[in-house]
Amino acid sequence: MKKYLVIGNPIDHTFSPKLHNYWMKKKNINGEYNKKKINKNDIESIISEIKSEKINGANVTIPFKKLVIPFMDELSPESEKSQSVNMIYLQNGKVIGHNTDISGFELGIKYCKYDIKNKIVLILGAGGVVSSLIIALKKMGASKIIISNRTKTKAEDLKKQFDGIEIVNWGETPNFDMVVNATSIGLNNEDGIKLNYSEIGHNKFFYDIIYNPRETIFLKRAKLFGNKTENGKMMFIYQAHQSFVIWHKTLPDIDDETINLLEK
Repeated sequence: MKKYLVIGNPIDHTFSPKLHNYWMKKKNINGEYNKKKINKNDIESIISEIKSEKINGANVTIPFKKLVIPFMDELSPESEKSQSVNMIYLQNGKVIGHNTDISGFELGIKYCKYDIKNKIVLILGAGGVVSSLIIALKKMGASKIIISNRTKTKAEDLKKQFDGIEIVNWGETPNFDMVVNATSIGLNNEDGIKLNYSEIGHNKFFYDIIYNPRETIFLKRAKLFGNKTENGKMMFIYQAHQSFVIWHKTLPDIDDETINLLEK
């Protein structure tokens, strides 16, 4: 039996096992996919198990998308450009770090029929996934990308990595068309995002990469003020879909049954 897992901390919120096990069952693949809460010190042993094929592949979530990079034998062009790994596989005896977040985010935005072209986008956070969002937003034609992060130095690192990035202090609210919550704030009931929703106005697009809970306080408040909202469910499905294709060399369906699976 093939074994796959997602590593992260926290990890309880993830629907990855539910989705991958559903697809494997549909495709009659003899495998199992589990979640594993780890610490930084556990990374080396996990990668060693992938190299020895005790584990056949892994997804990577908060906060390890950059921390796993030194343990990779090679990075895909997507991971090299973003300096972020969310998917690991073995190829010709080498452990490959890959990034499916870039296309996952792009396809998720297209699914909800929002046109990024010439839009000003504010990103809250500067963690491992943000470089992927920046690459996708630039590809989709965003006119300006602004980053706000509690630790300003992390935002400044991204400004060095990518041209044309602006930074504002945490708690400041610049003019924007779309705002993305790319922090882990919202996984719990308390929301530490300080936005003046009444000043922002309405008809903005609030996007949260978090998909569980289905509607964070960030999105609930935005909706109260007449804004369009979307969670990260479709981004999650599309990035998982591409991991599945690489691991199993077969295309699983993204249909109503798949989407509804994550609503239960």
